[in-house]
Amino acid sequence: MNQSPDLSHKILIVDDLPDNLRLLSKTLTKQGYKVRCAKNGAMALMGARSDIPNLILLDINMPDMSGYQVCEQLKADETTRSIPVIFLSAQDDIEDKVKAFTTGGIDFIGKPFQIEEVLARVKNQLALQAAYREIHILNSQLEQRVKERTSELESANLSLKQEISQRQIVEEKLRYDALHDSLTNLPNRNLLLKRIDNCLQQNPTKHNKQFAILLIDLDRFSIINDSLGHLIGDELLVACAQRLQKCLTLQTTPARLGGDEFAILIEQITGVNDTLQVAKNILQEFETPFAIASRQINITVSMGIAIDTGKYSQSIELLRDADTALSQAKKLGKAKYEVFDPKMYVQAVRRLELESELRQAILQQQLILHYQPIFCINSLELVGFEALVRWQHPQRGIIPSDEFIPLAEETGLIVPLGNWVLYEACRQLKSWQDKFPAAQSLSVGVNVAGKQLYSSDFLDTVDSIMAQTQVDAGYLKLEITESMLIKNTERVIEVLAKIRQRNIQLCIDDFGTGYSSLSYLPKFPVNILKIDRSFIIAIDNGKQNYEVVQAVVTLAKALNMKVVAEGIETEAQLNNLQSLAVPLGQGFLFSKPLTVELAQEMIVAQSSVISN
Repeated sequence: MNQSPDLSHKILIVDDLPDNLRLLSKTLTKQGYKVRCAKNGAMALMGARSDIPNLILLDINMPDMSGYQVCEQLKADETTRSIPVIFLSAQDDIEDKVKAFTTGGIDFIGKPFQIEEVLARVKNQLALQAAYREIHILNSQLEQRVKERTSELESANLSLKQEISQRQIVEEKLRYDALHDSLTNLPNRNLLLKRIDNCLQQNPTKHNKQFAILLIDLDRFSIINDSLGHLIGDELLVACAQRLQKCLTLQTTPARLGGDEFAILIEQITGVNDTLQVAKNILQEFETPFAIASRQINITVSMGIAIDTGKYSQSIELLRDADTALSQAKKLGKAKYEVFDPKMYVQAVRRLELESELRQAILQQQLILHYQPIFCINSLELVGFEALVRWQHPQRGIIPSDEFIPLAEETGLIVPLGNWVLYEACRQLKSWQDKFPAAQSLSVGVNVAGKQLYSSDFLDTVDSIMAQTQVDAGYLKLEITESMLIKNTERVIEVLAKIRQRNIQLCIDDFGTGYSSLSYLPKFPVNILKIDRSFIIAIDNGKQNYEVVQAVVTLAKALNMKVVAEGIETEAQLNNLQSLAVPLGQGFLFSKPLTVELAQEMIVAQSSVISN
């Protein structure tokens, strides 16, 4: 079959975002397709009925009606029922994908989408439609030949058998492709859902049978795929599929759900231990490195398990619970398995609620800053603060950052949250400096998340905040972690250098916990190292711990960096740090993080000391 785009193919793109419409329209038009666009569901339905397209790319989240509703109306209309629909969505969880297929979609592409993936899937679906048309034409030709050759029964019969055989081969191939993954040849999501439904239709009590679902995710696959390339990534996926099949029996169905996610349906178990043994076998199998393209690649798997309890009525419910257990396994450190517990579902719902509440908190300005003082260790003079964000929840009161910052980082809310913290800290410092003489030389440290630093507009955001608050850049310290330095190192060095050009100070927070390479450290334009509190707490517990801190201090001096000790809690720790000539410190021995009012009182008290 000719793989070039058929110029007669018409594609309807439905998306309420103009940028998405332009990008997809321009790309597909370049490929020779005839493209029309619709900005909402009503326009999509009108356009599909007036000029029937060969394919529809349909966004799920739209303001007037969702993509699911549009697809349902298309499938309910005789004239548009056969139009294939590929869903586009930033929502990439199992429930959304299953709903997309159950409403009539034939494929699902996650956002942000890769153009190559979109083109490949469009091309494949159009090729599939062409195959169906060929079958239709073949059948028509076959019937005509039978009529024309009734006088030549033997030859016509032979030809008929040949044509039927070809048609069966094509149809069988199409049916197989519709139910199997093209890369690994494992059953795909559609076939897995069918088999789960078959298990659910059986009465577990009557037949004394249970079944289980294992969702399997390859840990760190995206890093391997990005660093070694998609070809090696595909080879690894095939090898992983083969490893999984080694661990299974005849009463199981392995499947690839997409990306690096697999599933296993165990159709008959006598108890949870049967399933756990399969999970253990899989973990053991993946302990052996993979030999791919002359490389040894180590990869582990995380698994979520859902056991049939007789309470499930739909396959989507089992997949949802297995996915919840999978998320829990990843949180606990990966290379693990977890069995679904109803408490996990409650926690997942609560997490979604907390995410929604956090979005509202940012919009409604429920966030506040506390300020932990930083002192000169020898003179105990106040030299600055570290700004720490807190959430002033209307029902729960003050929520510490360690309860919501990980959620903000996972959901991307860390960027607007971090930008607000930077603005508010700069504004507050400028206010204090304008009011109090003792605040003239005070600095403020602000933690910067990785997603902030890596974003393309971070420097513009910093410039805008500095311009709005009019704070002197020399009194601002941006605190980053070691783990941020080892990802995309050259790009990070470039961004940090531009920050230093603005006279803003840079600080490595929690130094010693991020496993960064010391060979890279001199390349980073950093002013300050903050020794992690775990080293400070251990400094009293032996000579070796003392010497570790001493080595950090020596390293900082050699690199012309200042040192701040975090988490100072005892006089003994303070004495040891003074003996090591550590200049600056913070911790509960001096002060807990303070509200704006209490921090201001401390500044006023400092003013009194200076004036006396």
